[in-house]
Order: sequence, then structure tokens, then C-alpha cells
Amino acid sequence: MTPTDDLTHLYQRMLRIRRVEERLRDLFAAGKLPGFLHLSIGQEAVAVGICDLLGADDTLASNHRGHGHSLAKGMDLTGFFAELHGLPGGLCLGRGGSMHVADDRIGMIGANGIVGAGLSLAVGSALAHQVLGRQAVAVVFFGDGARAEGLLHESLNLARLWRLPVLFVCENNGWSEFTPGHIGFSGSTPKLAEAFSISYSQADGNDVLAVRESAGAALQAIRAGQGPWLLECITHRIRGHYEGDGQKYRPGEQLVAARALDPIDRVAGRLREAGVAQAQLDAIDQSVAAEIDAALVAAQG
Repeated sequence: MTPTDDLTHLYQRMLRIRRVEERLRDLFAAGKLPGFLHLSIGQEAVAVGICDLLGADDTLASNHRGHGHSLAKGMDLTGFFAELHGLPGGLCLGRGGSMHVADDRIGMIGANGIVGAGLSLAVGSALAHQVLGRQAVAVVFFGDGARAEGLLHESLNLARLWRLPVLFVCENNGWSEFTPGHIGFSGSTPKLAEAFSISYSQADGNDVLAVRESAGAALQAIRAGQGPWLLECITHRIRGHYEGDGQKYRPGEQLVAARALDPIDRVAGRLREAGVAQAQLDAIDQSVAAEIDAALVAAQG
């Protein structure tokens, strides 16, 4: 695969997540989806950059903002849509919904509505990999708001004590629901890793190549038996904490800055600089839209 083909592949995967969530946004606004909806628009580079390196045997635990992680891991789109509609054909028979979607056939052990709850699931999965002699890694995504949760500290401690094959991914978008992250946590992510003697690295979460490079180094070390790793991805949340959140607590200039760092626009710009025609990018967009249309029809039929 050439560098341009590789970047096109990443672009398609990120755009697919974005277009799915935009469709979910519209369906929710029309009153066609039950429950709450938390979108990861603006954070697609983290999900794709990491999941692009995972295999079928690797496991993944997510959080309340988990659509991107689920789709990047390979979740069936028709079953995903049916689940979010609360239909029996959903991956969890319509009982999990947006915040609790899971599919153990692809190693997606679950999104979670409780802050940080996926951490212990991933540690348990990593322990299973180790005990059963699998050459697999467990990955868990959590937000910066979970850094003050006791469960994170317990999970880091056990993972280090037992040298478990687990990658902790902090998606630091700067907000713990409606509160700036630094107000709710008195420490720092690097110091948190240091306290438990866990390897740490940081990546630009708006750059899919930077995320994948950092994740690649971490996963290589973990697979070599060097124990857990904490990767912090600095990113931005473009939408509110949940759909319907007007973000009045957030300075307008910050929202403008977040949109200017859109990870998908960044990749599209690189592709155009590499000589990829806009017509080809439009064709990818049209293909993604057609896939979403077909999946929605199948899910609702």
C-alpha cells in the first residue's frame, strides 16, 4: 500500500464514523432514537488511528462516547443501527442502545454509561489474554474526566502489578461533561502513569498518523511482554456533551478553534496536496453515504 493509499484508507474510515454520527444526530433530532446520544465528532482520528492496528483477537472497551470506537473495531453497521433504534435485530437485541452497545464476535466488550467503568473490563480481558496465552491486547478508551475515578487508579495498579497486556487510552478533549478537565483533577496524566510505573506517551489526537504512530510503539512494547501503557491523545469535542447540549458554558472562540482542527479536514488537505482529486474524495463520501442508507433500511426493515 502506497502512502497515499494508506492515507485514503484512513480517511475513508474516519469519514464513515463522521457520516454515521451525523445521521444519528439527525435521527435523534427527529425523535427517532430512544435515550441519550453522545457523539464523538472531532475525535475520529483517535479511534481510527488505534483500531487500525488491532487484530481480530484484540479486545476493546469503550465509554459513553463509543460509536467511533465500535465502528473502527469493525462493528456491523446494520446491527449497530438496529441497536440504537432499540430494535430486536440489534447487536444486543435492542437492549443496550447507544451507551451500552457491544459485540464479542469482534472483541468489542462494551461501551459504558458509567464514567471509567470500561477500565476494569479491559483489565479483566487483558488478564484473560495472559492466562490463556493469547498474543492479544486489551484496549480501553476513557475521557480525561475519568482520571479522578478510583477505578482508574485501581486498574492501573493491577495492570502494572501483573504486567498485563493492556493499552489505556485517555481521550483528553479538555472537558469533563460541562467542567474543564483541569478543575476536576489536581494531577496530570503523565504523573498518573509515573505513579504506577507505567510507560506513557502523548499524541496529537487530531492527527490520525500521529495517533497511529504513538499507538504502534505502545502496542509493540505491550505485545513484547513489557506490560501496560498509557497513551494520552489530546483532542477536541466539537459537539456538546450530549445532543441537545447548547454548550453555553464553553467560550465561543474555543469552539471555533476546535472546528479549525478537524481531523478529517486535515487528512483531506494532505490527500489533495498529494495529488488526490476532489472528485475522488467526493466519490468516497458518496460511497459512505450509500452504505449508511442501505444499512439503515436493513436495520429498520
